Amino acid sequence: MLRVLNIRTAVPMQKPLEALIAKKLRCSLQDIKKICIVRRSIDARRKPRIYFVFTVDVTCFDENRVWKRCHDHKDVRLVTEQVVPPVLPGTIPLQHRPIVVGTGPSGLAAALTLARHGYKPVVFERGRDVDRRAADVEEFWKGGPFQAESNVQFGEGGAGTFSDGKLTTRVNHPLLPHILQDFVDAGAPPEILYAYNPHVGTDVLRQVVKNMRKTIEELGGEVRFESCVTAVHRDEQGQVRSVVVNGTQEYETDVVVMGIGHSARDTYYMLHEEGIHMEKKPFAVGVRIEHPQSLIDRAQYGCDAAELQLEPADYMLTYHSPQGRACYSFCMCPGGVVVAAASEEGRVVTNGMSLYKRDSGIANSALVVNVTADDMPGDSPLSGIEFQRRYEELAFKAGGGKYAAPAQTVGAFLKRPGDIVPMVHSYRPGVTWADLHEVLPAFVSSTLEQALPYFGRRIHGFDDDGVVMTGVETRTSAAVRITRDEDRQAAGSGGLYPVGEGAGYAGGIMSAFLDGLETAIEIIRKFRPLEVK
Repeated sequence: MLRVLNIRTAVPMQKPLEALIAKKLRCSLQDIKKICIVRRSIDARRKPRIYFVFTVDVTCFDENRVWKRCHDHKDVRLVTEQVVPPVLPGTIPLQHRPIVVGTGPSGLAAALTLARHGYKPVVFERGRDVDRRAADVEEFWKGGPFQAESNVQFGEGGAGTFSDGKLTTRVNHPLLPHILQDFVDAGAPPEILYAYNPHVGTDVLRQVVKNMRKTIEELGGEVRFESCVTAVHRDEQGQVRSVVVNGTQEYETDVVVMGIGHSARDTYYMLHEEGIHMEKKPFAVGVRIEHPQSLIDRAQYGCDAAELQLEPADYMLTYHSPQGRACYSFCMCPGGVVVAAASEEGRVVTNGMSLYKRDSGIANSALVVNVTADDMPGDSPLSGIEFQRRYEELAFKAGGGKYAAPAQTVGAFLKRPGDIVPMVHSYRPGVTWADLHEVLPAFVSSTLEQALPYFGRRIHGFDDDGVVMTGVETRTSAAVRITRDEDRQAAGSGGLYPVGEGAGYAGGIMSAFLDGLETAIEIIRKFRPLEVK
């Protein structure tokens, strides 16, 4: 197989990709048997002249002949397809079916992998199935009642179900292409296999997680909704023996995969009381900022994205203050909306979300400032949770006590003089105009004050007076890490496998899915499947 790099072509494309490949390979179109796009990125350094840059794998009918013609080309390489070695079951007998807690990315990955290898896991999800969950969330956004167990954080698919559905990761791992293929097989668009910043959107992701759940069930696994694990019992040696669901039903087990997500605060407290070792973990706190998507498009492309037949533009910004703080954009959602993401009564949390088409006309992103362990009061490993709760409660009160969120224009936040008219804002169930300084830690406010003009110099219009910020964004990542050993078991707790964002070992859909997958492989290599009738 031949890998061809740096295939540059102006946007929109004037020539078919096959012709560009044939030119680099110094061959005819008839020599090419199959093309697989490995990566497609956008080069906008010379805007408004924008270029696609492709990397492709090519299979030829006579590879040796084509390779002889192009072997001296710096952008052509001879490669062999990576083969993932088979996972062989271990020898330790299981006495009971493995249990997976949570249906977020890490839990789904673990359950799907265990099911494929014949382990027939039982999955407990505290929230509802994705269809009922979506209905509950939509009702809440329209001003209806808050559901403590069915919201943006809890339910089938985890917090990622109501997001932009980004499938990017900084990790380089041979299993990542197989994970993306799993998403495609479950209904995600095929371009995620090669897009530089792949995403599926919340609308597509809802069907993807449902299809993954159906696959688990078809392979003999069980998925039980509205089933919150309220206790984990261990013996005197620390070995897991059972879990309790909804405070009443006990299930014996040898293996528990804990994919609880970063917002399962009651579960963290339960595990802490059970003696499971955990520690403070840094996270970030801030606001959501919104702009007309056309403003971001023009800054990044030099024109509207539609003129080039491109997706809405995104951005990534970072500012380092003289005081040692970092302010950065997080979970940027082109063509999306800001949504209410509370998971506890009496607290306001914001998040960003977009559909697959990213066609809302509004760009939003979190602007957050790093929070260190020293910022969290007390010695408890759970003090970061209390830190988050404090500012979520302040936001709830500032918003008027009915889950409206406090919002402020950049001009008002920076105390610029004059009459300021708010620009676009999308948060539901609504906003209350307030001073965001009163709902954020002082070090977050002061760092934002420094960062906003800096970002305005990077993206013209970013800090315009009428740009709206909505608070508070507190769920960038878990505030706790459940410590685990090299074999992925919780320290001193045999059979307990904490995974994903909630365990503090991942930072997005892909890394969480990978963490759950690798943990399931570790379990498979240790235990042999239980014969389930």
